Amino acid sequence: MSRPPGLDSGQRARSNRRVVQSAIPARRGGEFFAQPADATQRRYEALRAYLYEGVGASEAAGRFGYATDTLHAMVRDFRSGRRDFFVVGRPGPKVAPAKERARARIVELRQAGHSVDEIAQVLVAEGTPLNRTGISEVVAEEGFERLWRRPEVLRGVPRRERLPRTGRVDFDEVPQVVESRCAGLLLAVPDLVALDLPKVVHDAGYPSTKVLPAVSSVLSLLALKLTSTRRVSHVDDIACDFGAALFAGLSCLPKTTALTTYSYKLSHERQRRFLAALGKAMSAAGLAEGEDFDLDFHAIMHWGEDPALEKHYVPKRSQRTRSVLTFFAQDAGTDNLVYANADLSKASQAREVLAFCQHWKEVKGTYPSLLVFDQKLTTQAVLAELDDMGVRFVTLRMRSPALLRHIEAIGPKAWRIVALERDGRYRKPQVVDEVASLSGYPRPVRQLVVRGLGREEPTVIITNDFSSSAKQLIERYARRMTIEQRLAEGIRSFHLDALSSAVPLNVDLDVVLSVLAGAVCSGLGKRLPGYRAATPDTLQRRFLQTSGVILNYTGTTVVRLNRRTYSPVLRQADIPEVQVPWWGGRRLRFEYA
Repeated sequence: MSRPPGLDSGQRARSNRRVVQSAIPARRGGEFFAQPADATQRRYEALRAYLYEGVGASEAAGRFGYATDTLHAMVRDFRSGRRDFFVVGRPGPKVAPAKERARARIVELRQAGHSVDEIAQVLVAEGTPLNRTGISEVVAEEGFERLWRRPEVLRGVPRRERLPRTGRVDFDEVPQVVESRCAGLLLAVPDLVALDLPKVVHDAGYPSTKVLPAVSSVLSLLALKLTSTRRVSHVDDIACDFGAALFAGLSCLPKTTALTTYSYKLSHERQRRFLAALGKAMSAAGLAEGEDFDLDFHAIMHWGEDPALEKHYVPKRSQRTRSVLTFFAQDAGTDNLVYANADLSKASQAREVLAFCQHWKEVKGTYPSLLVFDQKLTTQAVLAELDDMGVRFVTLRMRSPALLRHIEAIGPKAWRIVALERDGRYRKPQVVDEVASLSGYPRPVRQLVVRGLGREEPTVIITNDFSSSAKQLIERYARRMTIEQRLAEGIRSFHLDALSSAVPLNVDLDVVLSVLAGAVCSGLGKRLPGYRAATPDTLQRRFLQTSGVILNYTGTTVVRLNRRTYSPVLRQADIPEVQVPWWGGRRLRFEYA
């Protein structure tokens, strides 16, 4: 890459740039270029300094407030075509018709002192429904301050009196025909029956209450996941819909307080037993192969005030902040999440990989065959324990100055080309396959130095697998990124990041339910022609959020889904008639308009 004339020496160039940066602008307005405030402008200036001016990565990153790894990621994105600098806003529609139709009415109600919840109820009653997120956006755009929650007596009719008391559904009192916005949610019931959810809940030891059996409490929380309801506090949006209530075997869903309180009754040991029973059920249903796994951490940011939580790096914010650290394991054969844990601390996080191995031995009777993860997941000492257990691992090695000097000293004849079976660029990287020693690992380890994968510096893979070819190991590590895709899908579909609790125990149940929701969506996708690889949000949008009519017959419940674009898919689907244990053995059958 060419450089501007006059920069013959890197040291001289850096000195000159510092002088220019600290100088007074030649003309009024020049400070805009010296101190970029907009995120896209800051990205542009950082890339220009690194790619055009030749500034070192650490210096360019530090100058503009980035981590070095973040700068390398921006360089990779820039070279692959992302050059949308100085673009204000995001692509797509600029106007939300539903928001604009309701804007005047929202302003009128807000001026009258009504809260977002109250406005939402009025809009539904008037036939112009809008979710609370949209209402909140309008309220903020119109300049209204936040209205703090008021006592129930000051908010008009108490909400608790508007919601009926929950309890087990009595089919003798149910009308013969009931319309439901959430009728499509019942499409998930056959897969829950196939997983034998009542047995999974029983094996976990989840407690029942005086009113609700344990399986109904779990299904109530799961209904929020599958309907993409953002928070437990939003349960009122679907609580009185008969389809959502019937999904849990109830007359209506429990209130927010009941669901939140239930999560605090559960210990982490019960979550672990639930995942063990669910893992066995997923293996029996073909939703997990159980040999090869991808592992990763994910930090869930806390949005409240004064949380008693440790600080972890949150990728969404590109900073360390108070958050709940969670651990996930994905079955590489099916790309389904099979394990989650939010009961972690900095002192125990490095050994969580060993806890997962013990967990899977309880599920399948043997340790995992192969684990793949990045270099920050654990320590070299733990890698040695994995090797002692007979577990193969593939991970990355941190590029220390000494390792970089070793790579630079490798002669050109030592590199060989490996042809990878992948689409796009970077299909023929150069590899050095060697044996290395690590300071914290007591025996030799296999080391692959790979260049030509689109990164500025070579990628260094270490493994205790001496039998697989270099091509197999490189391709296998590249597939580790699928776990990041699964986590992104969980955030998008099940609102995995929409948590405000400062108590990890509450988050622990939420991530476990996300694993269950992912398994249910995977099972449903297998039944639908052409949807085996569909993401959960696609299944939610096209099928689970379908409205319909529920017909109550003697001993049988028939769900007649309304006609939609994707109704032909449902007609060809393998959705069986099932006997539902939490309905007292009643049968469930589907019909399509």
